[in-house]
Amino acid sequence: MSNEHSEMILVLDFGGQYNQLIARRVRECNVYCEVHPHTLELEKIKEMAPKGIIFTGGPNSVYSKDAAVCSVKLLQMGIPVLGICYGCQLMAHILGGVVKTAPTSEYGKTEVTVKDSGSKLFTGVSEKNICWMSHTDYIEKAPENFKITASTPVCPVAGMENEAERLYAVQFHPEVMHTVEGVKMLHNFVFNVCGCAGDWKMDSFVASTIDRLRKKIGSGKALCALSGGVDSSVAAVILSKAIGRQLTCVFVDHGLLRKDEGDEVEAVFGPDGPYNVNFIRVNARERFYTKLKGVTDPEQKRKIIGEEFIRVFEEEAKKIGVVDYLVQGTIYPDVIESGLGKSAVIKSHHNVGGLPDFVDFKEIVEPLRLLFKDEVRQAGRELGIPEYLVSRQPFPGPGLGIRIIGEVTAEKVAIVQEADAIYREEVAKAGVAKSLGQYFAALTNMRSVGVMGDGRTYDYAIALRAVMTSDFMTAESAKLPWDVLSKTASRIVNEVHGVNRVLYDCTGKPPATIEFE
Repeated sequence: MSNEHSEMILVLDFGGQYNQLIARRVRECNVYCEVHPHTLELEKIKEMAPKGIIFTGGPNSVYSKDAAVCSVKLLQMGIPVLGICYGCQLMAHILGGVVKTAPTSEYGKTEVTVKDSGSKLFTGVSEKNICWMSHTDYIEKAPENFKITASTPVCPVAGMENEAERLYAVQFHPEVMHTVEGVKMLHNFVFNVCGCAGDWKMDSFVASTIDRLRKKIGSGKALCALSGGVDSSVAAVILSKAIGRQLTCVFVDHGLLRKDEGDEVEAVFGPDGPYNVNFIRVNARERFYTKLKGVTDPEQKRKIIGEEFIRVFEEEAKKIGVVDYLVQGTIYPDVIESGLGKSAVIKSHHNVGGLPDFVDFKEIVEPLRLLFKDEVRQAGRELGIPEYLVSRQPFPGPGLGIRIIGEVTAEKVAIVQEADAIYREEVAKAGVAKSLGQYFAALTNMRSVGVMGDGRTYDYAIALRAVMTSDFMTAESAKLPWDVLSKTASRIVNEVHGVNRVLYDCTGKPPATIEFE
């Protein structure tokens, strides 16, 4: 896709968990960005002609035998390079600096001192800065002709640069929101160092994607895995604009949806809805409950749900004739957490790592694979999708199957549906929904003693979750008003049979994930 854009920043992935997040931050600057493995050939990089290159973090040590490395020639091409964390250490290592195990590892929020306010990378950045660190190695000695631009009490080279060679590096992660002025640093690199104009917009992505899909699919037929969430809805509308009635949307009601959600999805995409698509609703709840009976492992649940989804789609495809393409609403965070290249796998997603080995379609089409959630919403607005649908709360493909800890049963699904509906209603009434990235109720596997009326109960505990995030790669627990939590807890205990306790999860991401399983 890079040749479609007048300018781009290339992110080379060395296996870090925040690789795609860097791309998202660059795109916030209205500069197109692509992520490729660090093994990308030099000739291909020359062909792409990026305005700048960013090295990501990674899990290895630069001096280990299986270290992810690149050629020194890459640093001699005259293209500006920014190394982040492992990428910083790799730059130092390749150019003759010294990297060793740090006497003191740094994890989490750390105060970094900017030593050179004249640096193009740190223009307008405060001298004392809170940054996100995550490293066990450190640069003991910077390469020759490099100036040290930032440090911490235990990390002498938290930033370094060779302005003449246009090489910059930081030990911390400017791409995560915990680095207070990180966005400013990346903005400085993209504009002050690389000289980008910032002319990439979401409408160009939408238009080029529709055109590309129209050419790719031609007269073929496509089947869209429609969940009714933001991602699959935007994917469906993009495909409908590309190929019209050649698209069939299959909505699988697996019995793991939020309260009344199946009817809401049908109202939007069904025959009486505003979109001219073929729509099929499949009631498969008993089929899914049977498959999930006795299963408690979260990864196994995800795999079962993912495979069953595909099998249902295959069956429906055979009923409507030959279908070449399966369309999914996969987005960047799905890809990252399912493992990109040699990145660590956090959890598999039913529409990425959860796919079975054999899929009876010619090809899987994922038009949103390059986008983060907020970019998907923006694309939805460009497509004219109503705001109530575009701004809808995120909902995982496996649905309530991963918001129920342990075995999934019809009884547990009913409990969490009712509790979640109450929670969402109270949050909406309080007017705090817009400040939250995601919020929902989950059913724990814990039962405890309670007292209701004059009797003893032994029922389940509901856990409420609310986080603030813009990218879903990192998140902070939301400090909801106590009266909202109190009212929600009171209603859940009084209105939902089988619950006698309500908890609030105040853990951020990391160390937790946003979903429970």
